[in-house]
Amino acid sequence: MTPFAGLSPRCFAKLVTAVRRVTAEIPRRGRPWGLSLEDRVLLVAAYWRTNLTLRQLAPLFGVSKSAADRIIDHLGPRLAFQPRQRFAKDTVLVVDGTLVPTRDHSVAEQSKNYRYSTNHQVVIDAVTRLVVVVGRTLPGNRNDCKAWEESGAKDAVGRTVTIADGGYPGTGLVMPHRRRKGEELADWQKTHNTSHKQVRARVEHVFARMKCWKILRDCRLKGDGVHHAMLGIARLYNLNLIG
Repeated sequence: MTPFAGLSPRCFAKLVTAVRRVTAEIPRRGRPWGLSLEDRVLLVAAYWRTNLTLRQLAPLFGVSKSAADRIIDHLGPRLAFQPRQRFAKDTVLVVDGTLVPTRDHSVAEQSKNYRYSTNHQVVIDAVTRLVVVVGRTLPGNRNDCKAWEESGAKDAVGRTVTIADGGYPGTGLVMPHRRRKGEELADWQKTHNTSHKQVRARVEHVFARMKCWKILRDCRLKGDGVHHAMLGIARLYNLNLIG
């Protein structure tokens, strides 16, 4: 279970229960699925986790390549996590953008990693390290300060205190102090930069854990598939963290 889905049996059971509630409310026409809901959820999670091709993955579940494709298209959006709607007054958030190499050039552009990628703005809670917001998918050549607003992440967090790196000038986010030419930073500014760096590093740790789901290293999905994968993996990551 864990090697294929990246979830413990307990977390996987929680996920299946939540998905069952959602899918039960949606009437389905046509032939019934050949796999149980548990196996279908496992297939989607395994696809995200291993990034095997559908031709490789489908025989493991005893279905055809086209059936596996339909399962991913159907369940992928339903595994997406729900962004947090409200934040306590003392909440501190951390935002950063991550690039996902994406083969669908209609949604991707060449970026600083010299590959066609998509830009994803991810916001985490600085204390719990849970993902609270994932912005809409943007081309990889979009810089973070523009992507922050265009992705919808800015509107989602509202006026909540949010920490970011130096790539978000003019956004009103809490960034490290910069040394001007010919001047030195004051001691309190150096101290603030040190603590700022330590807190901001937490979002990088989140990215590293999310990219254990290998589809975020080379996504073959088309259209909104990469966005659904990012949302779904954010949910799996949060489930792992909560336990």
